[in-house]
Amino acid sequence: MIQESIAQLKAEIESAQISDASSLEAYRLKYLVRKGIIAELFEQMKTVPREEKPRIGKLLNELKQLAETKFEQAKSQFAEQSDDTPTLDLTLPGRKPFLGSEHPVQKVLGDMKRIFFGMGFSEATGPEIELDDYNFTKLNFPDDHPARDMQDTFFIRKGDGEDIVLRTHTSPVQIRAMLAQKPPLRLIMPGKVYRNEAVSARSLCVFHQLEGLYVDKGVSFADLKATIYSFAKQMFGSDVNLRFRPSFFPFTEPSAEVDITCYLCGGKGCRVCKHTGWLEILGCGMVHPNVLRNCNINPNEYSGYAWGMGIERTTLLRYGITDIRYLLENDVRMLEQFE
Repeated sequence: MIQESIAQLKAEIESAQISDASSLEAYRLKYLVRKGIIAELFEQMKTVPREEKPRIGKLLNELKQLAETKFEQAKSQFAEQSDDTPTLDLTLPGRKPFLGSEHPVQKVLGDMKRIFFGMGFSEATGPEIELDDYNFTKLNFPDDHPARDMQDTFFIRKGDGEDIVLRTHTSPVQIRAMLAQKPPLRLIMPGKVYRNEAVSARSLCVFHQLEGLYVDKGVSFADLKATIYSFAKQMFGSDVNLRFRPSFFPFTEPSAEVDITCYLCGGKGCRVCKHTGWLEILGCGMVHPNVLRNCNINPNEYSGYAWGMGIERTTLLRYGITDIRYLLENDVRMLEQFE
């Protein structure tokens, strides 16, 4: 009879011993789950005569409450005991803290700076939001030069007074330096530049450049070549080969582009170097007389050379990275290789 079952189960629950977490879980599974003993008694309520259901239902609810109360009391007791147990094993060795590593672009920039500082160059910086006059006009760019087009330059303001742009190179810092200081000048200008270009494995719309400028009496193209050769040997290794190719830039005359032997194939020709065996690292040349005049420097008395290179491009060449986008994705798997 159900009433007798309730009485027996009540006595069983009252005498049940809960001594640890495993016996607590066994108690819960036996009495409190949906398919436990108490739940089965509730199912038997269907067979109880109608006039007996209120009384039997009351006994069942009291039984269920008794079982739940005992469970909660035991659970609280174990929780208090566990709070007294140390959660930290002081005998374990300490964990080594995670330390970040220097970004490869910053590593390469730092190495470039050390090389040129060793040659006697100083560092100069300038604003990234620049006047069109400094970014183009004083650098001898014609008014119809393609670089002024909206396809290549990010304009902050255009057509309403003086144009303002996100600088497309760090050459405006050269202009500011020549306007502010008298020769001799021996400077490097690192910084971010912006160009309206499609992002691909070889190009970004924002990247870093490092340009150099040397203005003094009697500066020649031979001085420029000696500087570039010294830099390349220190940066890429003493066995690297260089070649100078004639080129054109509005702000230098004569102008040249400098290539080094491909880091992958050693000059034999591969996919990265387009089977030429050479990779371009920078553009350079003698400062154009018009640029010197625009900065109030007499080109009949002074001459100079300048160069510019992309730091991301140099990073790719130095470490053999095949996609420039890896440098901006902050993937720890890639960055942790440069500790």
